[in-house]
Amino acid sequence: MEPEIPASIAVLGVAAIFAAVILLFTVVLKPGNVIPLSRRRPDVPVASSRLTVLTDSAVGAINKQLKGKDDFIISREKLERAGLKTQPANFLLMMGAGTLAGSVFGFLLGGFFFAVLMIAVVPAGMLGFLTVLESKRRSRFDEQLPDTLQMLTGSMRAGHSLLRAIDASARESDAPMSEELARIVNETRIGRDLNASMTDVAARTRSEDFAWISQAIEIHREVGGDLAEVLDHVGETIRDRNQIRRQVKALSAEGKMSAAVLMGLPVVLFFALIFINAQYAKTFTSTVPGFLMLGAAAIMLTAGGFWLSRLIKPKF
Repeated sequence: MEPEIPASIAVLGVAAIFAAVILLFTVVLKPGNVIPLSRRRPDVPVASSRLTVLTDSAVGAINKQLKGKDDFIISREKLERAGLKTQPANFLLMMGAGTLAGSVFGFLLGGFFFAVLMIAVVPAGMLGFLTVLESKRRSRFDEQLPDTLQMLTGSMRAGHSLLRAIDASARESDAPMSEELARIVNETRIGRDLNASMTDVAARTRSEDFAWISQAIEIHREVGGDLAEVLDHVGETIRDRNQIRRQVKALSAEGKMSAAVLMGLPVVLFFALIFINAQYAKTFTSTVPGFLMLGAAAIMLTAGGFWLSRLIKPKF
């Protein structure tokens, strides 16, 4: 007979889950373009809720501990590459709340083993989700680049300056291209060099094609010539590279699906075995040899996943 879970732990678990959900919508997913009440209505005193005060205090404490440690777990640059307009302290607070909620939920669901498992899975899952967001944003940026380059050349042929053409393209484009181009315009207007801003965009988006555009503009500033014609040639090269990239992606799709199935099948079968008959998996979750076997399986899956990732990622 399994021991009963104390009511206090159950209440704590439910409270932690609700706190994690509230922090998700009030900290991480908070819109970045909301005008503060102090600006909209200066005559009305701002009254912060207890949750806001508690959240701000926690964020302030994390910022104090992270002072001078920009690369601790998560950096501002990685959040910017993923398109999240938030501070690393906010994300770490959300990660801590999610880990607490996940561990309590895992303990309520399956005991101590699942609690420890969720402590490792929740942060890894959030970091993995951040990597997925970064990859999708970078892919959208690369897809928008040829059309944006065409708008730039069209604006310059119409008589606009380069900065004015970038500003017009930022207004006509969708995110993330519009965000990056608007950032270039804003940084240039406050005195920063145009090429430095474009180089930062290329590094932030990890776009080799945009780096070519930046280099072409810098060379044109030194030697002169018809910049629109130069950018047209760069655009043709970028389109050819994108076509080859899509062909490679289509040819490697079968290998990626096979790798996903091979990696996910042992994990899915293990959890299915637990839910179908927990006695079969009791050896793995309650004995030292079981823990050692799970550790060995995790190491082998990690090594196999790394090997498969090298096989399905061709370079060209």
